[in-house]
Amino acid sequence: MLAVMEQWEGNTGCHDDKTAKYLLLMTLKLGLDASVFCLCCQKLYKFFLNMCSLSLVLFDLLLVIFMATVWILGTEKSPVSPCFVLANASAAYGAVPLPMMFIGFLDYYFQDSSLCNQRSFCKLVRNAILTLLVWILAVTYTFGHVQSELIELDYVTKTVVLVCKVDMSTVTTYFVWGLFMAVICTMLPFSSMIPCWVKEANRISEAREEQEKKRSDLFTSTNCIEKKNCEKNYLEDTNWSRPPLWFSLTLGFGLFWLPYLAVSVTCLLLGMGIPGYLSVNILWLECANSLLVGLFFWAKSKIQGPYSQLPENVCSWHVFWQLSKGPQWQQNSMAVFIPLKKKKDTLLWV
Repeated sequence: MLAVMEQWEGNTGCHDDKTAKYLLLMTLKLGLDASVFCLCCQKLYKFFLNMCSLSLVLFDLLLVIFMATVWILGTEKSPVSPCFVLANASAAYGAVPLPMMFIGFLDYYFQDSSLCNQRSFCKLVRNAILTLLVWILAVTYTFGHVQSELIELDYVTKTVVLVCKVDMSTVTTYFVWGLFMAVICTMLPFSSMIPCWVKEANRISEAREEQEKKRSDLFTSTNCIEKKNCEKNYLEDTNWSRPPLWFSLTLGFGLFWLPYLAVSVTCLLLGMGIPGYLSVNILWLECANSLLVGLFFWAKSKIQGPYSQLPENVCSWHVFWQLSKGPQWQQNSMAVFIPLKKKKDTLLWV
């Protein structure tokens, strides 16, 4: 795709430099990524994809600084042109999604093995080195493969335009399209039952929040009390069939991420091309992270139950696991008090 950098009107002789507008776009993206990062990413050291989210914010900041420097100095005094920054940034951002997803998949796959039973500092160093290596390979790939020269276009209306060739992220485009179609096609056969299941999921979520509030006194929480609370919360017997586990988790994923996927697909359908330095953002990375977490949650829950050692995620996996399994699983649970090295104590539900 082509990005307009400068434009001259033949009739009026007006000159319009678009550098400030691209700087504004990059600044807005930096603000969006920083906001999503603060809301979604809490444990940076433990998982690779969380470290990748931090790296996206840092590279967004670096990109804004470069573009601001070019804009302040001007094209004549700046060592690099705005086209050079845009073209190389698009290629670099477009090269990182696939290795990030692959390494993130391996990180979750080996999470329960002895290979990943390391201290927090070791995990921090490991994830930082892997993330830095991914970006070094991506930036190295851009050199020699990117056309950063301006292209001049003359129109019949005597308008002269200087454009720059920037790349779209092929991985994110196919990812959004494929995931959107998969979620929609999966939900269509169960469309009549979805409102009822969503209502039940909300009730389960509210019941879990009430139970968490009642567990402030850890020493008086007993299995008998928990069973009584469960009977109270699940007194109403359901007359409808519960969804299978795979669809219940798909429903939990779709309820949160379907708006983002729908907006992205709509932009693609309208022909609104989005360059790689904008489409590869933390929203997309967190969506991919939720997909991987959901897949491993579904696979490991068959063996370990719903409380597996997976990262905190924006999707309420435990609620939709319980939506599929029913209240009898909750009644069979028991509170186990585990002392930790930290000051606060934790209840582990098994």
